[in-house]
Amino acid sequence: MAPSALVSSVQELDDQTVRNIVYTSAGGGELRIRVSNAFGDRPVRIGAATVARQLREAEVDATTLRALTFGGRPGVRLPAGGQALSDPVRMPVPALANLAVSLYVPEATGPATYHQDPQQDNWLAAGDHAADAGAAAFGTKVGTWFFVDAVQVRGRAPGTIVAVGDSITDGTSGQWNANTRWPNYLARRLVERYGQAAPAVVDEGISGNRILNDSTCFGVNLLERLERDVFSQAGVRTVVLLEGINDLGFSQTDNSGCTAPNTEVSVAQLVAAYRQIAARAHARGLKIYAGTLMPAQGFSYWNDAAERKRREVNAWIRGSGAFDGVADFATIMAYPGRPELLDPKYDSGDHLHPNDAGYEAMGREVARILTGE
Repeated sequence: MAPSALVSSVQELDDQTVRNIVYTSAGGGELRIRVSNAFGDRPVRIGAATVARQLREAEVDATTLRALTFGGRPGVRLPAGGQALSDPVRMPVPALANLAVSLYVPEATGPATYHQDPQQDNWLAAGDHAADAGAAAFGTKVGTWFFVDAVQVRGRAPGTIVAVGDSITDGTSGQWNANTRWPNYLARRLVERYGQAAPAVVDEGISGNRILNDSTCFGVNLLERLERDVFSQAGVRTVVLLEGINDLGFSQTDNSGCTAPNTEVSVAQLVAAYRQIAARAHARGLKIYAGTLMPAQGFSYWNDAAERKRREVNAWIRGSGAFDGVADFATIMAYPGRPELLDPKYDSGDHLHPNDAGYEAMGREVARILTGE
């Protein structure tokens, strides 16, 4: 399972080890790690890298600690904009388990490619501590994944499901360090049903992301990142799309800060983008399912104009036939009789992002659609 999609960072690492904690979906007996310098402005050298099972916080199970190599070498140089895939590592990888991927960067990285707000504590140490099983050197806690782009586990999984979207797919406002993103709940439902033969689930959500416009804080637009974040995933067979709420909401805000440019987005523009995404997925032989946009009344950027667009967009998603199926999140997550409001039992408190119960309901709904439950 990929930790999630990557965006650019202003933070620089220098002679430090980052220990990224990532959650698996499918299990197996061999894995590879993909590292990325997609948004770097200079080459980045990985001096050492390891993978292990997490025990607690930055501590790992020493019996599972494995060194990673790249073309037989203990490190790798990533050109600006580049990536690298590690050699296969033999180790038992349970489904639904936390792994620690530790990367030592001996030199200044410049802007480090990262994923912000992953709902997961990660750790930094000064110097090379990639091979440490203990946590003593990892004195700095960070809410960021650095450089790790994917964890590819080889097992019995019959392909990969890629969930792509914004903060709701990213798990914002879910319980920290508890893997309560809706794709995590989907993965657990699939493992319950299929055991070791469950499909893998990859989470490619970016908080604040939009379909049509880039952001300095929230990554490149979905149309541009589809190839890297979705179609390049190992074994991808199915895509679950839930995005567009920020396109509508940011249209209503001032054109400044992280949300700029706040270009006015019409229903017709979003529909054209959805058609393009579906066509690109189908051209690769993939199935693609779309989620309807959930209620947002009461959230900071929402107003009546955005609500009218949301209802039109959802009517098109339900009736267009452009997708292989629809997860009607808008209906199952709404307050009964008030379709513009998120049900309080699913509301994290900001009236846009679900709580853990809401994310569980979403994961259950996607599992129902994909498995025919």
